[in-house]
Amino acid sequence: MGLYAALSLTTGNLSFMKLEGCYTAIVTPFTADGTSVDLRRLGQQIQYQIAGGVRGIVPCGTTGESPTLTEMEHASVVEAAVAHARGSGVQVIAGAGSNSTAHAVHLHRLVRSLGADAALQVVPYYNKPSQEGLYRHFMAVADSADLAVVLYNIPGRSGVPLLPETIERLAAHSNIVAVKEASGSIDSASEIRRRCSITILSGDDSLTLAFASVGARGVVSVVSNIVPDRVQKLCTATLSNDFDCARRVHEELLPLARGLLSIDTNPAPVKAAMELLGRDSGALRLPMCRLSNEAMNRVSALLAAAQLRVSPVAAGVRA
Repeated sequence: MGLYAALSLTTGNLSFMKLEGCYTAIVTPFTADGTSVDLRRLGQQIQYQIAGGVRGIVPCGTTGESPTLTEMEHASVVEAAVAHARGSGVQVIAGAGSNSTAHAVHLHRLVRSLGADAALQVVPYYNKPSQEGLYRHFMAVADSADLAVVLYNIPGRSGVPLLPETIERLAAHSNIVAVKEASGSIDSASEIRRRCSITILSGDDSLTLAFASVGARGVVSVVSNIVPDRVQKLCTATLSNDFDCARRVHEELLPLARGLLSIDTNPAPVKAAMELLGRDSGALRLPMCRLSNEAMNRVSALLAAAQLRVSPVAAGVRA
């Protein structure tokens, strides 16, 4: 399928789409100089996720450095994700958001044409719209194509929250099937569940268990770039109401989940971790930049505490 295949492709009956479990917000691997997307390495990373048993992958999100991708790169990453996931049972929720409604509609139709199962639509950032403006924005996107929409509420980056009452209004649209709730607020997740039946996915690894206790069905995870099997195990336990097991896995994951993202802004720490594990070049694009040696040592210590073996070659390069 070409990068700009005809927009007449269909995605099937959205009413039967089930979103639950671990969805990895996958990094975008670049060549060592950061000038190009490394599609070969991306394919390896997707296969690692499939082997880890995750329910889906989320290319071109915040963790995928989408603001620094050209549209051609964005399309190539989504196309590669769809190609590698095809036949594996792994869903692809492609980042397609923008703070311009017209551009979000364009990207929404683009990822549909590339075969994505759903689009992740972030709250418009920087321009700080009202709740009515947010409602109209997401409705315009949802009306533009027969493709499932996952709302992305992340006020720490967008500047404004998508309030539960607005989510309730949006959930009436048949194409709007889920929300990635990255507000960090259990109260917000609880209020969303009280108001409507939209699927809630935690947007924070450290809150996956807490959100599950009020009805969330999984997580869009950063840490699963490193340990997909463990994050999926946590989700499987919560979905089967085995909260004793879920609590044990949560406690194992918590130092890594909280520690990595306390070192620097995502995705710099997770790319550093993957570099140390021999699974990524570690390259980022400005304005994101590589961690200092001191920060790399902190990442290495977190990996060791999680019983993950650092690549001797990578450790030697950063010594």
